[in-house]
Amino acid sequence: MTQSRRTFLNQLGLTAAGMGLASTISTDLFAEMAPTKFTFDISLAEFSFAGELMSGKMTNMEFPARAKNDFGINVLEYVSMFFNNKHTDQTYLKELKQRCDDLGMKNNMIMVDGANIADLDAAKRKQAVEAHYAWVDAAKFLGCPAIRVNLGDTSKAITGVADDPADEAAKSAADGYHKLLEYAAKSNMNVIVENHFGNSTDIDWLVGVLKQVNMPNAGLLPDFGNFCRQRSTPETNDIKGIMGTKCIKEYDRYEGVRKMMPYAKGISAKTHKFDASGNETETDFRKMFKIIKDAGFKGYVGIEYEGGIMSMYNPTGGYLPTTEGIRATKTLLERVRTELA
Repeated sequence: MTQSRRTFLNQLGLTAAGMGLASTISTDLFAEMAPTKFTFDISLAEFSFAGELMSGKMTNMEFPARAKNDFGINVLEYVSMFFNNKHTDQTYLKELKQRCDDLGMKNNMIMVDGANIADLDAAKRKQAVEAHYAWVDAAKFLGCPAIRVNLGDTSKAITGVADDPADEAAKSAADGYHKLLEYAAKSNMNVIVENHFGNSTDIDWLVGVLKQVNMPNAGLLPDFGNFCRQRSTPETNDIKGIMGTKCIKEYDRYEGVRKMMPYAKGISAKTHKFDASGNETETDFRKMFKIIKDAGFKGYVGIEYEGGIMSMYNPTGGYLPTTEGIRATKTLLERVRTELA
């Protein structure tokens, strides 16, 4: 107990006793004053299995069982591309939900990488927003409280083309995002945005868009690894090309997460490599989670291990296999959670 808290309680007790009211003080007051223990629950992002999913060694339908049986994790974050356009297939969705129910799993989110809801062209923007409606509906059916969307063109991230002018893009992003939020609100669904690529890696720009939409079901998904403002041009226009690029200019990840936390409705704990002590080599997890703790965050922290897919294109890069990398991330999260509790 700190000195200030002890002094306050002593003074409160003396005053109450002097007034003959000590027996009437609610114990709820003392409970409210007790320090809140820092904790969070761990979820698993499906992109951790990207290499296996893309190579056909695993399917989206197998994700729940892998999470539960291999890692003891029962909260899931899906990725839209691995549904293979079956998100409107009710038979498919019913089977996936049944598998989750049988395993006692919680579906938390679908990360949607679709058409650009921030397109500068109003007609294309409207079409993109409406294309996301089906993902809201699918997520609702599966029991997810949210979908994650992008504010920008994913194809530009692949090709290395510069994003749209920031000021114009902010207006378009606020318009498209607001319209999607309105649709999602009818189903009591959150639509959250990740710092992913292009303008969204400028956290001041991203927070500015959130302030413009000003909707209760809006929010952010801070990702530890997505703060690169400018990358080298990929040699090929595919995932292999992206994996081979280097970051030339980066937004400070710790400052970025700090600015995002007031709007955070989840955390994406991205990992790539680990040192001999089990620490992530690019992100200081203790420093990062001190920021998260200070923000009073309560929610899910998703494991997103990318070393598995990166090792496919760079076998000598020192990346752990998928299963080992996910376990290493989980162990690190559990250690940091205990240290900061």
